[in-house]
Order: sequence, then C-alpha cells, then structure tokens
Amino acid sequence: MPIGDVLAYHAGKDPTRPAVTYNDVTVCYAELDARSNRKARQLAGLGVGEGDVVTLAVPNGLELLETLFAVWKLGATPNSVSSKLPAMELQAIVELARPRLIVGEENARVAGWDFLATGSSPCADLSADPLPSKISSRWKIMTSGGSTGRPKLIVDRQPGVSDPTKIPPSQMPGDTILNPGPMYHNSPFVVSTQCLFSGGHLVEMGRFDPLRALELIARHRVNWVCLVPTMMHRIWRLPAEQRDSFDLSSLRVVFHLGAVCPQWLKQAWIDWLGPDRILELYGGTELMGVTLITGREWLAHKGSVGKVQPGSRMRVMNERGEECKPGEIGEIYFLPDRGPNSTYEYVGAQAKKLGDWESYGDLGHVDEEGYLYIADRRTDMILSGGANIFPAEVEAALDQHPDVQSSIVIGLPDPDLGQRAHAIVQLTEAMRERVSDDDLRAFLAARLVRYKIPRTFEFTDENLRDDAGKARRSKLRDDRIVSVS
Repeated sequence: MPIGDVLAYHAGKDPTRPAVTYNDVTVCYAELDARSNRKARQLAGLGVGEGDVVTLAVPNGLELLETLFAVWKLGATPNSVSSKLPAMELQAIVELARPRLIVGEENARVAGWDFLATGSSPCADLSADPLPSKISSRWKIMTSGGSTGRPKLIVDRQPGVSDPTKIPPSQMPGDTILNPGPMYHNSPFVVSTQCLFSGGHLVEMGRFDPLRALELIARHRVNWVCLVPTMMHRIWRLPAEQRDSFDLSSLRVVFHLGAVCPQWLKQAWIDWLGPDRILELYGGTELMGVTLITGREWLAHKGSVGKVQPGSRMRVMNERGEECKPGEIGEIYFLPDRGPNSTYEYVGAQAKKLGDWESYGDLGHVDEEGYLYIADRRTDMILSGGANIFPAEVEAALDQHPDVQSSIVIGLPDPDLGQRAHAIVQLTEAMRERVSDDDLRAFLAARLVRYKIPRTFEFTDENLRDDAGKARRSKLRDDRIVSVS
C-alpha cells in the first residue's frame, strides 16, 4: 500500500484511534489523515508533484508529521533536516538534494529555492478529501555530515510502500511508542513513522528531557521507546528517588542504538529494568547490515552489539583485506543479500568499499561465537606515540565519574607523539569549579592503562552531543587546531 494511504486505512478501521500525542494534544487517525490531505493540496499548489524532493527543516511535532504524509501522498520524497542548521550547511544540503520546495522556519530560506514557512496553514477552501494514490520512488532521504564534516545525502532505495498490517520487530499491535529524538536523524524518523504505518500511538516529546521522558512513559502507559546512550546517561543521572518514583510497568522494550553504550551504563539499566526489556541494535542509515542483541545475550557477552541479522553478511577485515581472527580488531564490513548498494545510494560522497563489501567506518572484532564488539570509528581513532587510542573507551570511563555529564575525546597534533588525546568534559554546574584535571586523571587511573589517559583536558557547560547522541568531532577538532595554530 502507498504510505500516503496508511492513515486512511487505519482511520477506516477505527476513526478515533489515537495517532499522535504532542504537548498534551491527541490527534486521531482520521484527523491526521484529513490534515495531511489539505497540506498535500497546499504543497501541490506550490508545484510539488510525483518524483520531487521536499526539504523539511521543521521541528518535531504535529506539523512535521502531517507534512511528511502530505509529501508521500503526492508521490514525493521528504528530506528531513535540522530546523537549526547553519545557513551554509543548509545550502550545501539543498544543492545536493535540489528540492522542489523547502518547508521550514524563516532561518531555512535559501536564495533561489521555493520556500514555505512553518505555521502556514492551508487555505480553508482546500479539501480534506482523499487524493489519488501515488507511490514515492524513494521513501526518504536523510543527511549526514559523516567523518569529513561535509554534508552528504543517504537516499533510501525502498519505494514509498508499507504493509499496514505488519508490525515492526519487537513491537505489538496497538503499541504506544515514545519518540524522544529529533526526526532529522534516521532512527527517530523511522521509529516514529513506522509506528504510524502500523497503526500505533506515537507520543512525541518535541525535545528530550530526562525527567519528562519518564513522566510521559508513566502517564501514557508507553510500551516501547528508542533511546541513544546519551539519553540513557541523562536519565540515569537523575536522583534515584526521582527515577524510581514513576510507574514504568507498561514499558516492555527499551530499544537502544546510535552509539556504543558503555558497559557500566548498560549494566545499570539491566539491573534497573531487567534484561528482558533491553534490546540493542547496531547499524546505520544505509541499512547495509545490522546486528541485534537482547539483554540476556549481553549478560553472557558483555560489551557486544550482537550477531548479524538475516538479510546481510558481515566480515571484520584487516588493512590487507584479510578476514580477522576472533578477537582481532579490524574494520567491519557488510554485504546485503540483494547485493552492494541495494539498500541506499549516496549523493555527495563515496562508500567505503572492499570489493563488494561496504563499511560504516567502524572498527571492532568478533568472538568465537560470532558476536560483534565495536571499538570505535576508524576516523576517530587516535594514534599517539605509536599506540591506538579509541575515544569511545576513554569517554565511557570519563562518563562514569559522578559529576561528568558528557565527554568527547579527540586527537590533537603533538610534535612528540604525533597526536595527543584531548578530553572536552561537560560538568554539572555545581562541580564546575571543583573538579580539576588531576581529579579526572586519578579517577581514570583506576580504569585505563596510562597511555589512554588524556594528556590535556578542557571544561565546558555546553552540551557536547545533541538529543540523538551525535557529536561533531571533526568541528571540535578543527576549532581547537585553529585556535592554537
């Protein structure tokens, strides 16, 4: 079925079924379908048609969701980006996507491209009746800065069709799902839209806040939530009496992905909620391959992100292109069963390939049973004095400190070592003046071998990662190299 038609399908079965709750307002499937029909006619009046791309710089909320379905109803493809992108970055994306229309806040205007401001409601005389069914040739286009910091498009090769009777893995019919992440990132986008494709109830946060996330889970009896480790860390840092004051008995699955989850943090969540509610996925927007691991499997394979799932094969290979032995770190490659580049295509970048095998750019190893363990991204690895330092390992140790809210470790040029590990540390407000470099070095000394401990530290009160747990390492690195040059 065309995904533009799935709202009408679910509305036909139960018009009052709740579709989306946002800011304490709940919209049923019939209303969301009607609103997106009127929005589709508004977009069509601005020239959007079958095969076009529409760039959406729209914050999470009802307007974004109704506009997404409007785009699909016209047989067009949405390209979701952050509503707060700097002008130059947005322009670079637009020049790659070449959209028929940009929809966004005023800061998203790009000279030479048609634009519709958020909050521009369709004219009252536009019909809410169904439109002719159309299928988008590409159901979504996401963006990524990647390791280079230059924007690229990741075009999903799947057409805009969905089976409204098919329930996503680990979910159940009619589940209530909380979305705490920004929909310009792939995982929140897919989780939120697939919830609606299958007739679920989506509770949209708008912007992540750890205490409010628990409040919404308890209030709406949420069954399923997708988190990234940054969110898990912020929730865990809440006072225990707050964290334990909410009724989370409805929560069946905590699905996490997006970055390596520190072992101590994952163990804490398993101890808190139990292993049967924790599920982890490793993969990427390109969907060339994924691994999955349950909480119980993880207890037997601590630190693993699981085994490769049906639909692709996985290999870990060294720099000579040879398959690594169990325990040997190499680059992780996947090959989809349908062949290379069968799931996506890049615009503005080239895939990292070894023959037909493709990589997300991560390093890791497998154990004797085929479970995968992530070391870090190849581009993030620091070579210091001939030794490899994986920032994720150092950050996981730093983030165990009770006063550290987040940390980023980068490699900076060093005349003696080649690179030195430099830690940028976000501290709680109360401890900002009381935690020193030496305090952190002493804390890390019990957790890391000496050469992995950062040579230099800096402290900040700014968030180092966005709500999806993403950090702009290349920019952080470049800014600091420029400042000392």
